[in-house]
Amino acid sequence: MISRSVCVYCGSRPGVDPAYAEDARDTGRRIAAEGWRLVYGAGDVGLMGEVARTAQSAGAETFGVIPEHLLRREVGKTDLSSFVVTETMHERKKVMIMNADAVLLLPGGAGSLDELFEALTWRQLGLHDKPILVLNTNGFWTPLLDLVAHVVRQGFADASLADMLVEVATPEDAIAALRAAFS
Repeated sequence: MISRSVCVYCGSRPGVDPAYAEDARDTGRRIAAEGWRLVYGAGDVGLMGEVARTAQSAGAETFGVIPEHLLRREVGKTDLSSFVVTETMHERKKVMIMNADAVLLLPGGAGSLDELFEALTWRQLGLHDKPILVLNTNGFWTPLLDLVAHVVRQGFADASLADMLVEVATPEDAIAALRAAFS
């Protein structure tokens, strides 16, 4: 039986810093070591592929969700424990978050930002109370965290919005924060 599920949002590309892929692999290993299930975007490319392949090879259950129009582009990883094909991106995001106990953001692009902000908005609106962690590999997400603080300072969100994002520096820190949130 799976004790917890962690939804990982991350890039369908590897990015320029090798640390991004290293942290994706470390995250996959650590999720498996905890006996948790990985929930992610079902791609076999970029950081998505790194985290999924590593989690799988370390024995984790894997739950992938991909919209039909991205099956070829993101090379849908059909050998997962669960592989769900949705009609739209919105459905993908809903299925992912509804099948997870927490969200962990790794480096990524517009898609990762879209996923994060939908999860953050839903939490702000009280639609869920799941922890949202931001793995700030080599400061990748510092501008994002600064932007959220700016939005709060400018009066467009309550200070609680920034508090909903838990910044962590390493995959080890992410797992420790998740363990604390799950207890």
